[in-house]
Order: sequence, then structure tokens, then C-alpha cells
Amino acid sequence: MSKKPAIRIIPCLDVTEGRVVKGVNFTNLVDAGDPVEMARVYNAEGADELTFLDITASSGARETMYEVVNRCAAEVFIPLTVGGGVRSVDDVDRLLRAGADKVSVNTAALARPELINEISERFGSQVLVLSVDARRANTPSGFEVTTHGGRHSSGIDALGWIEQGCSRGIGEVLLNSMDADGTRSGYDIEMITRARGVATVPLIASGGAGALEDFDLAIKAGADALLAASIFHFGTFRISAVKEYLRGRGHLIR
Repeated sequence: MSKKPAIRIIPCLDVTEGRVVKGVNFTNLVDAGDPVEMARVYNAEGADELTFLDITASSGARETMYEVVNRCAAEVFIPLTVGGGVRSVDDVDRLLRAGADKVSVNTAALARPELINEISERFGSQVLVLSVDARRANTPSGFEVTTHGGRHSSGIDALGWIEQGCSRGIGEVLLNSMDADGTRSGYDIEMITRARGVATVPLIASGGAGALEDFDLAIKAGADALLAASIFHFGTFRISAVKEYLRGRGHLIR
């Protein structure tokens, strides 16, 4: 039986116009700092990876994002995942050339699921993260996928979409609870548990971390990695404190 990999702790930087921002349920955004400086700090503090999400993803913002990725890759030596507005194999190619290690897809893959196959076949599944912004809704599983930062309903069942993504060649699932995002009320444990039941790839839990025990509960529900933003950006907890706590709870941490 293979040994379960160590749990990863991943700060998430939502970037718009070259700055990191954070809000509640993707609204009322406030400035949280310079992405390169924050990446440098998180690298030094022991983050296992960093995730950058271009939350405006217009053509102008895209050029800024390539520059941010390039500058971060030159200064930090942990994997960088970049998402937001990725619509083609060429977009992935350019982000990887800029210094990204992995790329996440969301809206464009929902519109054309074949994009998942194309990226996986060209670059390998290890570079591809399926970002699933899910919320409670009247679907077969009780969860649906949303787009545009949770503002648009897709009507697509979240668990069915995760299954399809796995069959098409994704390497990981980034599962973000839109109901919990930015609230610090805890990860959506039911959502994580249900997603773990269908995902055949590593599962990253996102949305709602507010206390140390939230991380522990998410791991017990089946998360392989834990993503958080505001509690790190605004100094509620240091990454080292989260790792120390989780080790004390018996989890294998990097």
C-alpha cells in the first residue's frame, strides 16, 4: 500500500491589476499587498506551493499577470500555480514559459471540456488543476459549479464535473466553497467529503479557513492540500503555526 503524501499548505493570492486583493465571497475587495513581496515572505515561511488567481483576467490584466509570475518565479523556489482567464493551450504554454509550474482552468473548461484533454495531452496531467468554484444548489449532488467568481450559475453538478475532469486528464482538483469563501467560518466539510468520494486525483480544499482546527477537519474529510488566503495575508496565523498544529494532530506535514 502506497504511503499517503504529506499534506501541503498553500497560500492563495487573488491578483487584480498587479495587486493582491481579498474580500468575502469575492466581493468588497480590499488591497492586501504586492504579490511578489508576499510570495517572497510565504516562500521564507515554509509555504509548500503558491496559487495565483488573476481575478480580472482581461487582456490588459493578463500581461500584468505574466510579469507577476515571471518576477515571482525568479525569487521563490516552490511550485507556482496560476489561474484565471486560461482559455487555450497557448495560454498554458505562455504561463509555463513565464515560470508557472501548474495552471488551473475553470470557466473555459466548463464551456469546452475538450480543453482539459488538449492541455493534458500536450503538457501532462501534472500541470493541470481543475478549479471548481462550488456552492450549494438544487443539483443531483446538492452542489453546483459557478463561474466568474461565483457570480454566474452554470447549472452543472459539481461532483459530476469533478468526475468528468478526472476522466479527461486533470492532475488535481482545487475545490473552493463559494458559500464559505472569505468568511473564516470553516471549510465546507460535507463538500470536501463528497468530492473525495469521486475524485481520483489529489484534492485541494479552499474557502473558509478561520481557525487552526478548520485545517485539521478538512484533512480528516479527505483534503490532500489546504489553501487559504485572508488568514495568512492579514496575519491571523503564520504558515509555521498551522504546520506545527497539524503535526501535533498527527498529520504528515512537509
